[in-house]
Amino acid sequence: MTQSHPRISKAVIPAAGLGTRFLPATKATPKEMLPVVDKPAIQYVVEEAASAGLDDVLMITGRNKRPLEDHFDRNYELESALQKKGDADRLAKVQESSDLATMHYVRQGDPKGLGHAVLCAAPHVGHEPFAVLLGDDLIDPRDPLLKHMVDVQEQYGGSVIALMEVEPEQIHLYGCAAVEATEDGDVVKVTGLVEKPDAADAPSNYAIIGRYVLDPHVFDILRDTEPGRGGEIQLTDALQQLADDEKVGGPVHGVVFKGRRYDTGDRGDYLRAIVRLACEREDLGPEFRTWLRSYVTEEM
Repeated sequence: MTQSHPRISKAVIPAAGLGTRFLPATKATPKEMLPVVDKPAIQYVVEEAASAGLDDVLMITGRNKRPLEDHFDRNYELESALQKKGDADRLAKVQESSDLATMHYVRQGDPKGLGHAVLCAAPHVGHEPFAVLLGDDLIDPRDPLLKHMVDVQEQYGGSVIALMEVEPEQIHLYGCAAVEATEDGDVVKVTGLVEKPDAADAPSNYAIIGRYVLDPHVFDILRDTEPGRGGEIQLTDALQQLADDEKVGGPVHGVVFKGRRYDTGDRGDYLRAIVRLACEREDLGPEFRTWLRSYVTEEM
């Protein structure tokens, strides 16, 4: 029998990566600030957290990431100029990012992997369950994955990870989960995890995507976790320990996501994300779709 657990309010967004796949664009501009249509990618992630009721957001940053802080801060000079022009629409868009959530920032320092980045959040999170959102994965707001994961954590306790079925030849790009079915159709119990396995060694084709709801006991495990694959402290390794011993931090469950996901961590997928989102915009979509059809038909 399941029981009710406290609802979470804090989200952690690791954003200390160097963005080397997007060089030279990311030489002086954080990859999280690259625009997806007319908003930086990171704003979509903060909006997702806020929509799920997580209005306390800690961003894990690094060197050259100051533009992230500036984006979610007030810009009084710009706001004043827009107000004097009577440009209410653009003023509202500028103010929107600073009103989304209460933002906090801490620097990771040494880039020791996702597990280390999550561990940097321990002083802020304390002893509460919390969410982790990776900025490379944008989840369509019409598919409220994070809110569902929070509900699952509230029901079962422990930790919850987002899973997505991928082709076997793609599983080496992801963390992978071994699972057992539950009474809830899209919820599975996670019995094992492995980071980026070869296809022949993968326990399933369930890939871990960039959304987690974690029990705070994960911090104790991460403090003692040795560097794993790639010489980094892997969050997957800590989750494996939580799955092995449910008495410490509760069970690990997965939510199998079948909705719309946009990967902005790869150049090709980044471009496809822009095209898809632009096509679906009411203000841009009709004209853009007409041009796109013409371009594909006539120019290609």
